[in-house]
Amino acid sequence: MSLDEQQRRFRDAMASLPAAVNIVTTQGSAGRCGITATAVCSVTDSPPTVLICVNRKSAMNPVFEQNGRMCINVLNHEQEEMARHFAGMTELPMEQRFTLEGWHEGATGQPVLDRALASLEGEIQQIQLIGTHQVYLLAIQHITLAEEGNGLIYFKRRFHATPHPAALPA
Repeated sequence: MSLDEQQRRFRDAMASLPAAVNIVTTQGSAGRCGITATAVCSVTDSPPTVLICVNRKSAMNPVFEQNGRMCINVLNHEQEEMARHFAGMTELPMEQRFTLEGWHEGATGQPVLDRALASLEGEIQQIQLIGTHQVYLLAIQHITLAEEGNGLIYFKRRFHATPHPAALPA
């Protein structure tokens, strides 16, 4: 598919928007899978709800839908290689990705990544189809927070570590 000038400019503009790097996982009757995602954002804290956008062409959508549950693992700067695996950049098969060190089953049965800055497990409440993407609204049921760590962002089509606020000059 050829992109028109407006689509190219939009993609370039979005590449200029720094975004947290997450691995969104699911496990259930449809199997276990995960993807690296940056299109994740808070919707409301009453009730705690998060929005996740996934390309409609992703083979993970039927698994997410059938399982009805997800976990958003907010990555720390040391987990860039894991982000690459789940983005499909390393060609490591899906099941092997979960055999790498650091995975455990969370409170709701979803794959949770050790040392993630935060892991938010929840139930899919709604799915909207918008353009090329499926938008999931996830009602959060369990949250795990790390005591420390630096963030990992995606900016200008590259991964970057973010410094911890305590490390910044006053």
